[in-house]
Amino acid sequence: MSEASDWPAEPAERVRELFEGVLDGLDLEGKVEVREDADEIEAAVEGEDDYGLLIGKRGQTIDALQLLCRQAAFRGLRERKRVILDASGYRERRREVLTARADRAAEQALSGDRTVEMDPMSAQERRVVHEYLRDRAGVETYSEGEEPRRCVVVAPLVSE
Repeated sequence: MSEASDWPAEPAERVRELFEGVLDGLDLEGKVEVREDADEIEAAVEGEDDYGLLIGKRGQTIDALQLLCRQAAFRGLRERKRVILDASGYRERRREVLTARADRAAEQALSGDRTVEMDPMSAQERRVVHEYLRDRAGVETYSEGEEPRRCVVVAPLVSE
């Protein structure tokens, strides 16, 4: 985009335009689908290309782009919501990996009656683990450490 006046007024369209611009810059093909509800804007790209470069190592590139899209979408606006970017189902595949690891950590915590520290992960990934284990009987979760080494700790609940 060449002019600030060309920038869309609606946050969801800002996300679409920025996401499509990055795809063009990386010479990747794909259609960006945007869905918006009261709590979030989700933009996903599907296509024939390998989106590994867009996703990056452990999702770091797409997470950084997601942050940029959120900042661009709501620049100058008071109302804000979550912005989620996805490429070829990466988020769902990553969720499956995280929940399987969370299950293993919970089992270890319960069977060994000890706390289990999971690998460091992004805030978004930590949220997935916390939400997944929130209703799991017998365990609690909390985050510990400093970024970028912040991790989820799964601990058995103390019996009263």
